[in-house]
Amino acid sequence: MTDKELVESGELKIEWARNHMPVLAIIREEFEKEKPLKGHRVAMALHVEAKTAVLVETLAAGGAEVAISGCNPLSTQDDVASALDKKSNIRCFAKHSCSNEEYYEAIDSVLDITPDITIDDGADLIFKLHTERTDLLPNILGGCEETTTGIHRLKAMEKDGALKMPVIAVNDAMTKFLFDNRYGTGQSSWDGIMRTTNLLVAGKNVVIGGYGWCGRGAAMRAAGLGADVIVTEVDPIRALEARMDGFKVMTMKEASKIGDIFVTTTGNTDILNRDHFEVMKDGAILANSGHFNVEINLEDLISMSSSVRDARHNIKEYNVKGRRIYVLADGRLVNLAAGDGHPAEVMDMSFADQAQCVRFIAENELAPGVHPVPFDLDKRVAELKLQALGIEIDKLSTKQTEYMCGWDCGT
Repeated sequence: MTDKELVESGELKIEWARNHMPVLAIIREEFEKEKPLKGHRVAMALHVEAKTAVLVETLAAGGAEVAISGCNPLSTQDDVASALDKKSNIRCFAKHSCSNEEYYEAIDSVLDITPDITIDDGADLIFKLHTERTDLLPNILGGCEETTTGIHRLKAMEKDGALKMPVIAVNDAMTKFLFDNRYGTGQSSWDGIMRTTNLLVAGKNVVIGGYGWCGRGAAMRAAGLGADVIVTEVDPIRALEARMDGFKVMTMKEASKIGDIFVTTTGNTDILNRDHFEVMKDGAILANSGHFNVEINLEDLISMSSSVRDARHNIKEYNVKGRRIYVLADGRLVNLAAGDGHPAEVMDMSFADQAQCVRFIAENELAPGVHPVPFDLDKRVAELKLQALGIEIDKLSTKQTEYMCGWDCGT
């Protein structure tokens, strides 16, 4: 594509997403009128695709100067990045299929605007701030973190006394993880897997690694597609919940012997490794829906393989003693590296949380550490979403409120 064609393609994608994100549209109208971010500089490292672009536009409409890079080498959509880079008060440094060196160079470029607010998806930007760009930390009012993996990293930093800035755990807002992590990951992961493989899911043994909110969503949608679902877990409570939800539960070693499709969703490392590859059957398909590409141990798989080839776009075939094991999207986020990511209607809530939290940081002084999303902001997103859907709900009467707040009414 020419530069003009890239920009036009990106604009169409952004327009489509914008038209399906009514909550963020309401917040954008407020931002345009009130300019709560005027004078602020926002540095972002997120998946650069259409829904993210709508968030970036919203922040810029609020008066912010925004710079954005990717948070995954394979999730950037170049046409969306090109369209963003043409907009006023926005610089985009992301590109698809960048090298590791280029990835961190882009993050450095974003930080060169001397931000006072950050938005992360995975905490790579914040890690950079705390290691190589510490001179910028005194300028930082606070940041937001979008995903579970990033929250884990930040809480570990906080525990070690290494976190020198306040960060709002946007991922932990109920209007984020209950919907984005469950329904978003569930639908978009299978969209990525099915469009990449063009194979049937019904009747296959699908193994879901981890039964957190992302795992719940992936398992639920796999069952809806007609698969026999197996869940692996390390948490006894989540394992029991998976069993009560109707899924088989077993160790990954046992599941590896019978699985047809594997989807990792843990946010941890080495979920599929040499022990599992040794017993997988011919034709096993491996996909990752956790943030980083560490859940499938590709070093183990490469060392065991007599040959590796591209079997199809976004599918690598590893020959292990005559058995073919297929890895989708190089073990990176299958829903974004091999698909379009979460549905716009779901990201509408997640990015509404982000926009409100950026404003909250700009208007409040926070101490270093990991902070929850203020409940009133979380609740407002749910209320606006219901309003956009044309749904009315009941309200407690005065008598009901008094009853729920009292203690003197017994049997």
